[in-house]
Formats: sequence, C-alpha cells, structure tokens
Amino acid sequence: MSLRRDFIKIALALAAVPVAFAPALAQQAPPVTLLNVSYDPTRELYVEFNQAFAKHWKGRTGQDVTIKQSHGGSGKQARSIIDGLDADVATLALAGDTDALARNGGWVKEGWQKRLSHNASPYNSTIVFLVRQGNPKGIKDWDDLAKPGVAVITPNPKTSGGARWNYLAAWEFAKRKYGGDAKAKEFVAKVYSNVPVLDTGARGSTITFAQRNQGDVLIAWENEAFLVEKEFGARFDVVVPSISILAEPAVTVVDRNVDRKGTRAVAEEYLKFLYSEEGQDIIGKHFYRPAVSQKAQAKYAKQFPRLNLFTVDQAFGGWARADREHFADNGSFDQIYMRK
Repeated sequence: MSLRRDFIKIALALAAVPVAFAPALAQQAPPVTLLNVSYDPTRELYVEFNQAFAKHWKGRTGQDVTIKQSHGGSGKQARSIIDGLDADVATLALAGDTDALARNGGWVKEGWQKRLSHNASPYNSTIVFLVRQGNPKGIKDWDDLAKPGVAVITPNPKTSGGARWNYLAAWEFAKRKYGGDAKAKEFVAKVYSNVPVLDTGARGSTITFAQRNQGDVLIAWENEAFLVEKEFGARFDVVVPSISILAEPAVTVVDRNVDRKGTRAVAEEYLKFLYSEEGQDIIGKHFYRPAVSQKAQAKYAKQFPRLNLFTVDQAFGGWARADREHFADNGSFDQIYMRK
C-alpha cells in the first residue's frame, strides 16, 4: 500500500509541474529590439558590447533583446533622429549633438546629461595623428599640419563630431602658441588649405587615408588611430601632439521614442551596462578610455599615452558657445572654408 501511495504522490506532483510553470511562462516578456544611433568609430565597440548586454539581459530577465546599430557622422546622425530615425538610444560623439535633440523637437529631455554619472560619458578619448610608416613628413605637432606640402585628412565639422574635436584642438593649440583667436583662425585656415577632401564622418576619413592612400597625416580619434595601427600593422605610426582635447562622448535614451515604444526600461539598463565592470573592460579593449572603472583603467593604462588635455568648457565656454562661434552658419569654419 505504501508503494501505491508513494506512486500517487509522485504522479500528483508531476501533474502539478505545468501549472507551477504556467504563470512564469505567461509573464515572460516578448523579445525586444533597440536601435543605437551612434557615430562612426564606435562600430566595433558596440558589436561586442551589444552581444555582452544581450547575454546579461537574458540571464537577468529571461527576455531576448536585439540591438541594431546605425553609424555615421555625429551631427548627421543627430539630424536623422530629429527627422524621425527611430532611435532608442543616442551615443553620439559630443554633447552638443545630443543637446540638439532636446532643442529640436524635445526628443531628449532637458538635463539629460545628469541622468548618468560622469556627465553621461562612460568613456572618453582624445585626438592624435596617424602618419605613414616612418613618418616621412616629420610630423610631430599641430604646427606641422599647416606647412606647405603636407596633405591633411580630416572630416567635415558640419557633419562629423570627431571633426569638431579636431578643429577645436587645432584652434586651442594655435591660440596658446601664437596668441589670441585671430592668430588661431589664421593657423586653422592654413591647416584646412592642406585638406584635399572632407568626408562626412571620421570612418570615411580613415578609409580615405588608410585604404585609398590619400594624405600624409590623418587627424583621428585616439581609438580609431590605434584600431588602424592594429589592423594594418607596421604601415602606420601614431603621433601624439603636445596638447590635445579631452573628448567626452555622451549617451542618452531618446525619451520620445522609448516612451512611445515601451522600451525605456531595457534602454536605460543598456546604457547603465556601459558603466559596469564588463562594459568598462570592453570599452578599454576597443581603445576607448574607461571613465569609471579603476580596474579597467589600470588594465589598459599602458596603451594610452599621457597627454596634456584641455576640455571644451575650459577653452571654449562649453558646446553651446563653441557651436555658435565655430560651426553654425557663418561661424569661423564657414568663414575659413568658403575662402578656400
């Protein structure tokens, strides 16, 4: 009899299993897709990061998440979001481009930069030079870019965030060395007179320099320069200038889109994962400077040269002023380049 009772107990327990799991299955969220609209050189970074986040989110919630990527010149990408590109997150090259999303249609809420630590910049970078093997033109600093016969490759500041960092770094170098904005403007005009082509984004300029073999020097994101050096080996050398700019790309959810699509929770966690130890390690692996994790900073310290860096706030009074004076219609860049 005891065996019969035990058998009945087991049968009843097994019969209850589907019922016990049914609520969990019913509550499991359907798959979700995010669109990360970013700037040119982050392609490789986000390919690996997206895979890591999808695994992390699946393990934490059971939900499948797919992250799609869109890349291009940062200013151009911002305009695409304003024009209706369905971004859940914007990881653009500079805070000024993200501010444009707030000003033009309220795609992002005011004060967005205070929602995450480090002014919503989980990684940073700077601007260096990439030259051909052996540095045949002897390029050592910014003033060498203004010399006759030196072909300089840099993208268009009207469409590329990286190009704006390049432009401002050159301007501040000249302002300090030659004295004042007027001298800086003359110097930057000489540099741009040496630019044979303006690509719309940083990756386009990298292709022009590294694959199409145009130019003697590429003004590049630090991570982009190291990536090219790694991919092409001894064909190129990285040159570190005497002074450069601290580039702080910022990240945000695109509020209007995530609220409409119901993706805010996963989009916010996606950005927070950039601040995690795993996210910061992936950042350093792809030659960006981790902004948060001391462990990642220590691990990748040897690959980053020590530089004399200044910020946009220190040298130009912030992005709003820099945009107005240098990159808006009839700003300094238009005045310089229209005369070319």
